Amino acid sequence: MTTIKTIVIGIFAAALAAELAVVPASASTLKVTVDSIKDGGTIANKYAFCAPAAQGHTTAGSNINPSISWSKGPSGTKSYAVILYDTDSPAEQREKMNKEGVTMTADIPRKNFFHWVLADIPPSVTSIKEGADSSARVVHGKPATPSAAGLRGLNDYTKVTASNDAMKGQYYGYDGPCPPWNDDDVHHYHFTVYALSVSSLGLPKDFDGPAAMDAMKGKIVAQGEVLGLYTQNPAKGAKP
Repeated sequence: MTTIKTIVIGIFAAALAAELAVVPASASTLKVTVDSIKDGGTIANKYAFCAPAAQGHTTAGSNINPSISWSKGPSGTKSYAVILYDTDSPAEQREKMNKEGVTMTADIPRKNFFHWVLADIPPSVTSIKEGADSSARVVHGKPATPSAAGLRGLNDYTKVTASNDAMKGQYYGYDGPCPPWNDDDVHHYHFTVYALSVSSLGLPKDFDGPAAMDAMKGKIVAQGEVLGLYTQNPAKGAKP
């Protein structure tokens, strides 16, 4: 029998898919490579915003962006966009995150969390080096300075730190994984590259992931991704 809980989770899954369903059936496939991360493999701690600690639950991560490269887009490609998003960020019960004696169970509804947003990458660029967009964890966020390639958008740390005076700010470009250490879900991170039919998406300075995804609708000529997994929960295999 289908339970109400199953229906609710299905509704949230459909909402996540709808937010990201911008790739037409006619689009070609890009071959995307993220060094040190096999498709479906584990993301190294050095790429994380938060990492498991030898003593205690978590510590500040090195927050280095991994190198990413992709095959050249088809004829008509005028720019690229790079988007990294986590599909397992808790959409409810966020007050339970990182709480002693509490577990974030796998059946909690989830939402997308954008970790890296780059748009208007020139068609001559097909790679970004390790550490080129982020070489450290920056409290209050990295500024909207020119990136190694393209325009930096705001990632979702801008939203989640808004009420934390010690951390709040505008977080541009790459900031890596930081899933709750008490989460039973291993989080899925999609390193996605889009080849686009326009040289610029015409986005405002403070654009974010959803704005970039919306602007790409009808302009995607090819797409590819690498899936990485990450957890801070030692019961799920996390190691300092």
